[in-house]
Amino acid sequence: MSDDTALPRASQPTGACLFDGQPAVHLRSPAGAQATVLLHGAHVVSWIPALGEEQLYLSPTSALGGTAAVRGGVPVIFPQFNQQGPLPKHGFARNRAWTLQEATVRGEHAFAVLRLDADEATRAIWPHGFAVEMTISVDARRLEMELAVINTGDSTIEFQAALHTYLRCGDVRRAQLEGLQNVNYQDAVIDQPRQQWVDVVTIAQELDRIYWEAPRELLLREAGRKVRIIASQFEDTVVWNPGPEKCASLPDMPDEDWPLMLCVEAAQIGNPVRLSPGEEWAGMQTLVAED
Repeated sequence: MSDDTALPRASQPTGACLFDGQPAVHLRSPAGAQATVLLHGAHVVSWIPALGEEQLYLSPTSALGGTAAVRGGVPVIFPQFNQQGPLPKHGFARNRAWTLQEATVRGEHAFAVLRLDADEATRAIWPHGFAVEMTISVDARRLEMELAVINTGDSTIEFQAALHTYLRCGDVRRAQLEGLQNVNYQDAVIDQPRQQWVDVVTIAQELDRIYWEAPRELLLREAGRKVRIIASQFEDTVVWNPGPEKCASLPDMPDEDWPLMLCVEAAQIGNPVRLSPGEEWAGMQTLVAED
């Protein structure tokens, strides 16, 4: 993907920009860490820690023009996970234009707040009042993403949510995801419940699992790189890689790219959130780049 901002990436300040021609906000912390967020979907498409390399996978063949969901980065899943309901797959938040509320630097952090409110189009398929805010913050080695939902209507709402994080890998077949031992999961590939018997998850082919009530902290490890993955108020974790065969069927991802990513998603799926009028819920996923 090209970056159409006017300044070289290394010197971009925090503020509005274009990313591959699309409205976005660029964050740069005082230490030099960077993140880029599309206004379409409040979609984080890049995270580069200070003195580090890109940590998120973004498909080079994914469209960014708003006609389809972006393949890669961190799509926002709301108010439905996958096809577990009558709405479009993964709900509608990732395919809507969000409003930038704030983008600034404070202390060691650069952060932005984006907001999505109910309108006629959302009420036509999900007849509820709501406001969703996505807050993205970067400091030297850390990316924090908080998803907050407020019931602005006059009746109870129920929803699922997830941050569908695509982590970049040098070769996922040589990577290890640690911390899920003894956790029960639903294997979507074979549509059966299972339990994780060993501490390390490895990937050699298609993998699609929802780990129920997962640990709050996981570690993705590969040669020369570790990313700590911390969830707060999200009970579940989704781990996904399409493998070679399914990747070949995806129109928005090169066939040879499946080893270059692993999705580790903070999610609230098994126990949907219920909010009475005026109530608010928030969940966070934090990524920490470690040597």
